Amino acid sequence: MAIATPAAAQNAGQISQARNGASCPKCNLFQADLSGLTLSGKSYAGARLRQADLSLSIMTRTSFAGGDLRDVEAYGGLFTGANFSGANLTNASFVGTHLQGASFRGANLTGTNFSGAEMDRATGLTQGQLNAACGDSATRLPGNLRIPAC
Repeated sequence: MAIATPAAAQNAGQISQARNGASCPKCNLFQADLSGLTLSGKSYAGARLRQADLSLSIMTRTSFAGGDLRDVEAYGGLFTGANFSGANLTNASFVGTHLQGASFRGANLTGTNFSGAEMDRATGLTQGQLNAACGDSATRLPGNLRIPAC
């Protein structure tokens, strides 16, 4: 007989540390509300940010490398120079975000909404990644890359 174990819930202590400006690599920030905060130059590499709210936040030069950002809401955020390399951004919303200079090398962008995102100087993007994401006519992409409409 198998016993079901509950999914790991959020870690209130780690969320509080992050909200107060601490780097928190590999932390459990599940469903964290980091909206409207300035957390530039921090490291959340390998952190679980699934379903977190990063709306209107300023996270320039912040590392999310290898993190779990599934279902993240990042509407209108400033992520200039952020590192999303190897991160899972499945079904995340980056509507209206500034992603200039952000790195997406090896990131999973399945279902990610980049409508209105400014990412024409983003690095590490491939057409294959973008084919799994969506955007609109206001989405700015580097080079000759294209994105399907949402």
